[in-house]
Amino acid sequence: MKKSSFVAMILGTISVVFFALGMCMTMLPEWNAFKPGVVSGSIGIVFALITIFVWRKMEHKEPIKINPKTIGTALLGMVGALALGIGMCYVMIWSNLILGVVIGLVGIIILMSLIPIIKGLK
Repeated sequence: MKKSSFVAMILGTISVVFFALGMCMTMLPEWNAFKPGVVSGSIGIVFALITIFVWRKMEHKEPIKINPKTIGTALLGMVGALALGIGMCYVMIWSNLILGVVIGLVGIIILMSLIPIIKGLK
């Protein structure tokens, strides 16, 4: 395993743990920890951004160019992930199976559309 992959794996794991713990803290009212959950989730996002920059630097890659396609792709990914998560909430928390499955499938389709948008079709 390359050193850059190992560092990215460690930093990525730290970011996912902080983000997931923060989301649990904010979404579970029994824990009564909304504000600390927001802080923990924000720390996870910051670690994820640090992971991207560190890995690209170690791989000697160019910085990510911010252009309309990059912003649109990121927004599409966020919308797809949110739709999938909302669909899961409808099914598991609000006991609305049909609507939850439909919204979740829309989210999955949006996320799958990212592959041809980013990589292109040959």
